[in-house]
Amino acid sequence: MSTTNHDHHIYVLMGVSGSGKSAVASEVAHRLKAAFLDGDFLHPRSNIMKMASGEPLNDDDRKPWLKALNDAAFAMQRTNKVSLIVCSSLKKDYRDQLRDGNPNLSFIYLKGDFEVIEGRLKARKGHFFKPQMLVTQFQTLEEPQQDETDVIVVDIDQPLEGVVESTIAAIGEGQTA
Repeated sequence: MSTTNHDHHIYVLMGVSGSGKSAVASEVAHRLKAAFLDGDFLHPRSNIMKMASGEPLNDDDRKPWLKALNDAAFAMQRTNKVSLIVCSSLKKDYRDQLRDGNPNLSFIYLKGDFEVIEGRLKARKGHFFKPQMLVTQFQTLEEPQQDETDVIVVDIDQPLEGVVESTIAAIGEGQTA
């Protein structure tokens, strides 16, 4: 398959921590009866142990994880009309690794500025907010540029319901394209 088929499409919800990827994907998947995978579930044991010890992952650590996500995307699009994967995809190289061999894959970038996301993280109940983590996320983020034509931007500076509705609308437009 070399052409995009929007009848069996994968949407990767991307963005920094705190942008609402999991909450949005969960609700969108429920409403659209779509398959849903939290990309964190595919980390190899070594990555989980490294993160649990407080060590950040490097690009080499992420390679087998991104390969597993790429394979999952390929499998999901073969059986599901719409599939959603949550993966921060902060760097263009990560997005390119997910795209490889998956022409039916697009990204939905949940975009918000530092202040919006910082406010959300501080408001989370039972969540210890570490400001440096958010700073690091924004330093790592390589925002999609115009040459990444498979990226749909959704503004998250609105209530969750609005972000969900905007995401569903973006997916609906993709299916009629």
